[in-house]
Amino acid sequence: MVLRPGIGDSKMAGVRVGNRIVGADSPVTVGWDNVERVEGGAFKKAFFTYFQPVMLFAAIAFWYYAPNEIAVASTGFKIFIGFSIFLMLLEWINPRYGSWNITWKEFATDIFYLGMGMTVVTMMELYWGADAITEWVQGAFDWESFAWFVALPLLVQALAISLIFDFGQYWMHRGMHNWQPLWIFHAPHHYITQLNVYKGSVGHPIELFLIGLGVGGFFDFLPRAFLIAGAIGLMVGSYQHINTRFNSPRWWRFLFNTTDHHSVHHSQDYEGTRSNYGTIWIIFDRMFGTCVDGEAELLGMEGGRRMKISETMVFPWTEGRKAWRDWIAQRREAKQITGLES
Repeated sequence: MVLRPGIGDSKMAGVRVGNRIVGADSPVTVGWDNVERVEGGAFKKAFFTYFQPVMLFAAIAFWYYAPNEIAVASTGFKIFIGFSIFLMLLEWINPRYGSWNITWKEFATDIFYLGMGMTVVTMMELYWGADAITEWVQGAFDWESFAWFVALPLLVQALAISLIFDFGQYWMHRGMHNWQPLWIFHAPHHYITQLNVYKGSVGHPIELFLIGLGVGGFFDFLPRAFLIAGAIGLMVGSYQHINTRFNSPRWWRFLFNTTDHHSVHHSQDYEGTRSNYGTIWIIFDRMFGTCVDGEAELLGMEGGRRMKISETMVFPWTEGRKAWRDWIAQRREAKQITGLES
């Protein structure tokens, strides 16, 4: 059984979204019109309204026109570091919630997970990740029929990569919330109690490895198309875990998974966590009925209990052992009941 992240047995009225009641376990603001807006002068409002689209289109233009000697993966890594530092500055200038303000303890923890992702998880992806699986499959079957992808316009290829990757991410993430063997690896990520720039790196290494698998590599695309798709992922996905309030345009919130959406996914409300599974695009959630437009401040499992690093590393094994013992006990009980009835 998938663990419920609610705050106990206390129930609130909640809001009906489709056939579900969202916000019965913990407060969730439902609906765009009910989400708080950035207040202040004209410049501040304009900056936090158009910053995200401008940065996205600027990144796409950069990778589209950059010379070949610059359009390499190492440049993307440098941009990631610089952009992350800038987003931390925005968190300080215009925080979404004061309760999410990062502390030195939280920052040190985030850096640990970020380092683990760049070392341990990267090595796992090198030998067992999507690229390795793709190489094995393409070597076993004839994939020449997909070579026509390279003839598509560059931006179309980049968009296709992004959508194909996120489609797989959607179902992997949804599976993690609905299948116990995957959930025990994903659950530690739901013990975060605030959203900050690097919170997307927090989790068990196997979960981070699984969530990074994609199917886009099965198709032949130009290398620069992958760089542009990566830029789209960075300039959209970076805002999921960030303590900054934006007046995102309605078209942006309709297409992309925002901090608003992701805060609902990390809320202490059970039905809220079973929504907004997309990594970059929210359109798959809209298509499959799992989208909840809104936001939440109270985050985390067990009423907002912060999980230590040491517990995160062993959580899948301890929970897996408990689940196995419960299954054995249920089997024995069922046999006993069957024997009594006979």
